[in-house]
Amino acid sequence: MIDLAVGQGSLMMMSKSSSSSSSYYHTTRHLLLSLLERCSSSSSSKVVVLLQQLKQVQAQIILSGLLSDTFVANQLIAAYASSHLLLPYCTAILTSSSSSSLPINLNAFSWNIPIRAYAHSPHHPNHHPIVISLYKQMLTTTHARPDNYTHTFLFKSCAATLDVTTGLSIFAHSLRSAFAASDVFVVNAAIHFFAVSARLDDARKLFDTSRVRDTVSWNTIINAYVHTGNPREALELFHRMEEEEEEEEAVRPDQVTMIAVVSCCAQMQDLDLGRRFHRLVQHKGIDFTVRLTNSLMDMYVKCGSLEPALSLFDGMSDRTVVSWTTIIMGYSKFGMLEEARRLFDEMPERDLVPWNALLAGYVQCGRGKEALALFKEMQASRVKPNEITMITLLSLSAQLGALDMGTWVHRYIDKERFRLDVTLGTALVDMYAKCGNIDKSLRTFNSMHERNTLTWTAIVCGLATHGHVRDAVDHFKRMVECGLTPDEVTFVGVLSACCHAGLVDEGRKYFSQMSTKYGIMPNRKHYSCMVDLLGRAGLLQEAEEFINSMPVKPDVVVWGVLFFACRMHGEVVMGERAALQLLELDPSDSATYVLLANMYMEANMREEAGMVRELMKEMGVEKTPGCSSIELNGMVYEFMVRDKSHRERYEIYETLLQLSKHMEHIGNALGFSN
Repeated sequence: MIDLAVGQGSLMMMSKSSSSSSSYYHTTRHLLLSLLERCSSSSSSKVVVLLQQLKQVQAQIILSGLLSDTFVANQLIAAYASSHLLLPYCTAILTSSSSSSLPINLNAFSWNIPIRAYAHSPHHPNHHPIVISLYKQMLTTTHARPDNYTHTFLFKSCAATLDVTTGLSIFAHSLRSAFAASDVFVVNAAIHFFAVSARLDDARKLFDTSRVRDTVSWNTIINAYVHTGNPREALELFHRMEEEEEEEEAVRPDQVTMIAVVSCCAQMQDLDLGRRFHRLVQHKGIDFTVRLTNSLMDMYVKCGSLEPALSLFDGMSDRTVVSWTTIIMGYSKFGMLEEARRLFDEMPERDLVPWNALLAGYVQCGRGKEALALFKEMQASRVKPNEITMITLLSLSAQLGALDMGTWVHRYIDKERFRLDVTLGTALVDMYAKCGNIDKSLRTFNSMHERNTLTWTAIVCGLATHGHVRDAVDHFKRMVECGLTPDEVTFVGVLSACCHAGLVDEGRKYFSQMSTKYGIMPNRKHYSCMVDLLGRAGLLQEAEEFINSMPVKPDVVVWGVLFFACRMHGEVVMGERAALQLLELDPSDSATYVLLANMYMEANMREEAGMVRELMKEMGVEKTPGCSSIELNGMVYEFMVRDKSHRERYEIYETLLQLSKHMEHIGNALGFSN
């Protein structure tokens, strides 16, 4: 705590003994400024103590008549502004300047102190109205005029709160005062304001017409394009920046510039360009800061090149959580989950992000058991999940068909009051549909206030899968009526619906619209849907001709669909051709041999069926054992054919036997025979 008694005693002694008023003024001024400095730099964390000290010094300033000294008044205001909790006292001094009988001479710097402090306070969004109010008071109640710093702070405050209306008014004031044309700080702040306010055209116009530009100006507009998903425009600007670098000394790419252009490469997944920028950083001698190195690693991972990312990581002397998480994501992307887990365990500290990264890795690689175990470990570590965790768990539930788990996640979302945005809502719609509860999927879909293409696609595909084919087609039509553009997956859903309902003409129409109306080139999934549609309808000749006219080479799925249709309609000759194509593509697939043999048996061609089984033995192909799963009390159990690994296998098989007998009894009662 600062002892102000010494200072106050000195003031009293000076007032009694001073013979020169000028000497007294200067000495008093010096002493009070010294006390203000000591208050501001005090290490005491007690705001109450600081307030008490400042009030004592303020009283001495008023008694000494030094409040009219602009420099002293500004230092007093700045001392109060040193703690955001004392900012109201700054405002009180400024407000009293126009209403009090005390002479206070304030200038732009006086008002800039609290405006800047409020704009940078921890509670800034709530303080933004105060910032604007101070600016209005400055304009209407004093002779002080805003300067370039005033407008810079105001733009930053409007950008942080997305107050577009006020920001545009500030910009108009800046134009009238010429700051928006002549001061680089104001220009940069205005460009940033326009960019974050989704007025990118205005930001670009200001940048292009500005006579004052520095590296920050270039970085601001380049980053605006990067953050709005326009990497090509950002790179075009960077190339212009390189050209002007030779002419303007103030323009030189720095680490912020390189982070932006490297992020462009990550967005475009352009590995060659990313390598070029990596070399450029080395050539220009730009420091490999932690943020720049993290960006380079992220670029390499997203472009599918793990080795250089690992090399950068190994060379880092100072790693952040982002550094570790980026490599964990890289390992997960390449299916190297053991290495990802090892690195995760080695992390010196962890926040939620690496937990989410590893959890997503397990889910994407179909490692459901490890994902569930990691989530339980996460809960035991008292790490609180966020929306991303919930989306990953919903994806896992959909993957496993684990309805109980998905329902628990939904309850957790409601309990923690997560905002049901379009991404989280879509994940819920998809989970319920894939877990067999299409009614709950529809209720969730209908309760969503905002839907995008993915949301509509999830419900179209879900309805089609559950046999609600007319509803699926109707939802597809509603989606188009809403002005949304279907994507490749949406068309898989609607074509699948047409297939199951036998809507051949509608299926043909939608398949044609993919390329003619929406500019989507069909892929193998769409072709297989069309073959399935034609095959189920008995149009086998058209289906085979359709396959032969495909611009891409048919895969096992396409030929498999035709083979299934031939078997269903007893078309043995065409079925043989489809089976031969399947065996050529994958001679080790036991399902083709088994189905071909069954088709021969159904056609009473026993000799041919025997030949297929002999060929299967010669090729060393064994029938792949079937696998099924069931969820019980939140746990997912997997079983193979003749599986005896479960500790309750005797009870399970006894239950299956009883169930079979019960089904047989019901079948006999209904007149069905074996």
